[in-house]
Amino acid sequence: MDLSHLGAPIGPMTRVHGGFANRMYRLDTDQGSFAVKELNLDDRGGTYPTEDVFRFERAAFAAGIPMPEPISASHGTIVHRWVDGEKVPEAPVPAAYAFEIGEILARLHSLHIPWNHQPIPEHAPSDWSRLAKRAKTTGQPWAEELSSHVETFLAITNFVDTCRPPGPLVLTHRDIQPWNLLAHDGRPVVLDWELSGMLDLSGELGSTALSLAKGPGLDDIKPEIFRSVLDGYVAGGGTLPPPGPSWFAYMVGAWLAHTRRNILRCLAGVETTTGPDLALSHESVKNGVHGLPELFERLPEIEALLLRD
Repeated sequence: MDLSHLGAPIGPMTRVHGGFANRMYRLDTDQGSFAVKELNLDDRGGTYPTEDVFRFERAAFAAGIPMPEPISASHGTIVHRWVDGEKVPEAPVPAAYAFEIGEILARLHSLHIPWNHQPIPEHAPSDWSRLAKRAKTTGQPWAEELSSHVETFLAITNFVDTCRPPGPLVLTHRDIQPWNLLAHDGRPVVLDWELSGMLDLSGELGSTALSLAKGPGLDDIKPEIFRSVLDGYVAGGGTLPPPGPSWFAYMVGAWLAHTRRNILRCLAGVETTTGPDLALSHESVKNGVHGLPELFERLPEIEALLLRD
């Protein structure tokens, strides 16, 4: 990759581990420090809208959204100015932090930036039985658990495919999770905009608010944190959509697709030069095979708990 526009390096570019989808590097030059992200284009189902995402990021940054400054984008590589901050643990965030995230989303949804790629309806993956058989044949460590949950995964697929969100569609980040956030002086910094695009508002709010209101599992959900995100959204000028299962369909569907992508990586059994390391793919599969059935089973309970007046 050509990074000459970033200045003269003052040290080697170093890998920053931990990304679930792409690979990140830090480059220090005489012009500052930069986060250089090598996009994993191999796992994407279609063409990646690099120009649209970069234009959206630039507009969000210009509007004062707290985020790293976007520097450049080319095929397969996105560069931002490096931002120091504390990692946000996968645990319920403070109420003030959640409230500010809600405000940020409201500001983001009010930008009305042109977007040339309308969402293309896609069916959720349904080849779970075949994948389970391949996992057994190849001796995957999570094969037995996947096999025991095939019918549940098919039910999850049906839920995702048949859920009808109420609208409106908004241009948004689509992946505000603890691992895509920093805390700088206790306030949010939003990272990792690669999944930006159009999304039903209920799906964006439900995914964001639930991820900030819970720990790694489902036994530590804080309804007051969930509602703090929604309160911040309203305070920022946003209007909440009606309650319903659509608030969580996007989150479930995204996790389902993420799990399948990593299953395919594990079945191939080869370390690739882009995307997550093989060990991280196995961890993602283990978490999905165990966590998705539990989340799906408890959706009515979670919906009643979080979306009540």
